[in-house]
Amino acid sequence: MSKEFLRARRPEHKQQRREAILAAARELALTSGVRNVSLGGVAAAVGLAKSNLARYFATREEIYLELAAQEFHDWETAVLERIAAASSPDGVFDALVETLEERPLFCDLLSHSSTTLEHNVTVEAARAFKLRTAEALAKVSSAVARARPDLTGAEAAELVAAAAGFAALLYPAANPPPVMAKLYAEDPVIAALCIEFAPTAKRMLRALAAGLPTLREGRD
Repeated sequence: MSKEFLRARRPEHKQQRREAILAAARELALTSGVRNVSLGGVAAAVGLAKSNLARYFATREEIYLELAAQEFHDWETAVLERIAAASSPDGVFDALVETLEERPLFCDLLSHSSTTLEHNVTVEAARAFKLRTAEALAKVSSAVARARPDLTGAEAAELVAAAAGFAALLYPAANPPPVMAKLYAEDPVIAALCIEFAPTAKRMLRALAAGLPTLREGRD
């Protein structure tokens, strides 16, 4: 790494540094899980002091919010492609859930977004994250509404939001940490508590899609 890059005085060097930080944070999270990565760990991975890292991201939470925004964009692209290729309206459920299952980091980030990652960030970082998230969700919701004419635009948006919510809640339960995995392997009774993510999430989305139209008259 050159001195010019280390100083990151030029805009292109600063952008390279941001990308290096994000790449290091991504690899650490994939290896250890988002909750186990510290700001110091990210700094060490890119060869920076924590005080220097703060020139690019104020907190570790801002790093992972940025990664979450990127993951939302990637998920949006994948879902739109999958829906476009679906042979039936029910392909929407496969598109939403399977693209989530293929993205363990995204599911991990979703599980931490509202509980921790949004609690220690600047207003600017929070605004950027929410705007990019809203854009991705809106595009996916529009695609779902086109594929499922039985749903209104608002109902399609609820279905998409539920899919993301199921990823945050169900994916970690379906992919337990080592201690819980060992316990499930040893005790069949307790193992019954470990759900399968994709089948469960698809069933819940199907139930939601079937039920939403029945509630229309009760809406304000």
